[in-house]
Amino acid sequence: MSKKALEIRDKTIFDGFIVKYILKLIFKIWFKLTGWQAIKADHEGAGITIAAPHTSNWDVIYAMGAAILLDIKIYFSIKESWCRIPLIGRLMMWMGAIPITRKAGAQGQIDKIRRFVDKHKNRRVFFLFTPEGTRGKVNKWKTGFYHLAQGCDLPIFLAKVDFRNKESGVFHTFHLTGDKDGDIRSIQESYKKVRGKYPDLQYPEYTGPVPELSDLEAKVLKAVYSAKGVATQLEIAAKLKAQKLSIAMLDFLVDKGVLEKKPADSDQIHYQLTFAGRGCLLHLFPALDENSLV
Repeated sequence: MSKKALEIRDKTIFDGFIVKYILKLIFKIWFKLTGWQAIKADHEGAGITIAAPHTSNWDVIYAMGAAILLDIKIYFSIKESWCRIPLIGRLMMWMGAIPITRKAGAQGQIDKIRRFVDKHKNRRVFFLFTPEGTRGKVNKWKTGFYHLAQGCDLPIFLAKVDFRNKESGVFHTFHLTGDKDGDIRSIQESYKKVRGKYPDLQYPEYTGPVPELSDLEAKVLKAVYSAKGVATQLEIAAKLKAQKLSIAMLDFLVDKGVLEKKPADSDQIHYQLTFAGRGCLLHLFPALDENSLV
């Protein structure tokens, strides 16, 4: 007789009053003494959360610290066989394990998360995945998180543990566009700006912090994004409701590598976001709406 599949546990370490508030006090003191801060952003409801880069066990500690300080529940996937081991299994489930079996396949994982989300409407629940899959050096991401977000109809929360800025938490809510390759490349570009504890091990490779841009320059990038990624100087100015937008500013953004000139049949020059520009946007704005500049 086959064993009944394990479901995601409702109550975890993040719900226990005594443990939660003792840990919250510990992390509050620790973050203050070490200069770390949890990223305060309004990411409501549930989301498939990716955490990168993952180069050290310290990533897990700082990620959990930020979650506890911000009252966010974290769940992570693990083989169901681990969750059936006496004592250890109960501990793993209490920590927030999502028991997964190969027999159920990807659809089984999707169905399990969907049932949990439907049961806990509007709760701040982050289903955490590390696309690198290991702390060691890799040359590609595991993209199962994307299929989960697609199958569960959930956004992807982009989380980081940045050892340069000493920040931990979610910096962007990413809504899938349907272009998997483009979405993943844009997301990866954003993580090139996050420094892991051991940057030589991270993928994609660390290329330095987000370039410094003025508020107007950041809005120019967002205007191009809201124009489906390609726009003329006049179209960008119209979206910004600006009477004049200089070519010099646009050329500056081209030199920064966040915009590029697109060959066009007409006399007007078209500008489009580079993938590096899309990656910067994910850091500059908590969420992006193609139809709005609010």
